[in-house]
Amino acid sequence: MTRTSSIQGLDWAAALNEEGPRYLQVVRFMERAITDGRLRPGDRLPPQRQLATALGMDLTTVTRAYAEARERKLLHANGAMGTFVSAPRFDTAQVVDLGMNIPPPPQGIDLTALLKRGVDQILTHTDSHLLMSYHPGGGSDADRAAGVAWLAPMLGRLDDSRVVTCPGAQAALAALVLALSDAGETILTEPVLYPGMISAATQLGRRLFAVASDADGMLPDALEKAALAHQARVIYLNPTLRNPTATTMPLARREQIVAIARKHDLRIIEDDPYWPLCDAAPPPLARLAPERSCYISTLSKALTPGLRTAYVVTPDAASRSTFLGSLRAVTLMSTPVMTSLATQWIHDGTAVRLLEAVRAEARERQSMAARILRPASLATITEAASTEAIHLWLPLPGRWTARSLTMTARMEGLAVTPSDAFSVGSPKEQAIRISLGGVKDRMRLKQGLDRLMQVMEGGDPAVDSVVI
Repeated sequence: MTRTSSIQGLDWAAALNEEGPRYLQVVRFMERAITDGRLRPGDRLPPQRQLATALGMDLTTVTRAYAEARERKLLHANGAMGTFVSAPRFDTAQVVDLGMNIPPPPQGIDLTALLKRGVDQILTHTDSHLLMSYHPGGGSDADRAAGVAWLAPMLGRLDDSRVVTCPGAQAALAALVLALSDAGETILTEPVLYPGMISAATQLGRRLFAVASDADGMLPDALEKAALAHQARVIYLNPTLRNPTATTMPLARREQIVAIARKHDLRIIEDDPYWPLCDAAPPPLARLAPERSCYISTLSKALTPGLRTAYVVTPDAASRSTFLGSLRAVTLMSTPVMTSLATQWIHDGTAVRLLEAVRAEARERQSMAARILRPASLATITEAASTEAIHLWLPLPGRWTARSLTMTARMEGLAVTPSDAFSVGSPKEQAIRISLGGVKDRMRLKQGLDRLMQVMEGGDPAVDSVVI
């Protein structure tokens, strides 16, 4: 038997409170209703003509919404019987990737069409021989101008002579570590940080020291003591929508950090990939202290990793030259085709459209994750964390360790990242990072989060196992 979802039983008119094309408003309403249980597998949807009349929409719009919902595997048609909510399909043989931190695929954006049009425009205006040649100078004039345009919301007006185009943030980060510190030297960080920095420091022979921090970031007094004790010259910070905690350092704390950096002549590496995703991000430290900050902004975390393009802003021409020398030791150049595509998209407005779509999808996924994960009374999701991030940090109940949950989840076809991957030394908190962008389909993400909750509520099998 199936239950009929009548117009009266479900407030379909609430769909019209959404933003965007009207057919997508209806689809997003369906997704949310399925997520929170107002629509359940087997429920019959209203006939399209009836729904169109009730909402004051064209039948064509509602037909398009139903077609899009079927494409997303939300619904299935059953001939004359009507259209029904589909049962979730979970393929345990395929891992649901909640570990790869990338932007979610934006809804309503045809990425294939954007790629084709962008490449066509590049080939129309650029000599293909140049695209296949070496470009070791940190970007063409057009590339640096694109970087200036991308960075304007963060840093205001910039001289493009301070901007270096790089093949991704990881290469830029390694080159900055080389340029600003010596082998064996200590770099000051927060206790949990981006694993790429841990890897770069380890491979390059630098030490990391975790400065005591609170929810706002590094404690100023602790930073001053650490700077003196370790004779440090460099601080590494990821202050906006931090990876992994998704929290943001407030302006007052940034100003305190800058004051100490000036007092002790500390250089700041500011790794800020998520600033464009944040509605009201404070100004970067590089805007507060441009004379001692090297700022990294990558398109990989805001648009798509495939562009492999990041921008580094150095304090002046001399530091730019030093950085370029270190960058060439890590990687000779950015990939000209993808850098040119990034430049084209920034100049023609495609990057802004894509960013807004990514932001909208990130908010939808955060909202879904909150509905699924909060009810388990896991006093868990950090209240200070933003709903704009592409990941979330989940402190674990006492019966779990991060490693045991990670391994158990893996056996259930789920990939998450344990807290020790982000820690300098032993992790002080048992937690996992859940990345919300690696799963292409939103409903498959829901199924993965549902499965993760089932795993967590089941308890740690290592604790319950019987020894024979």
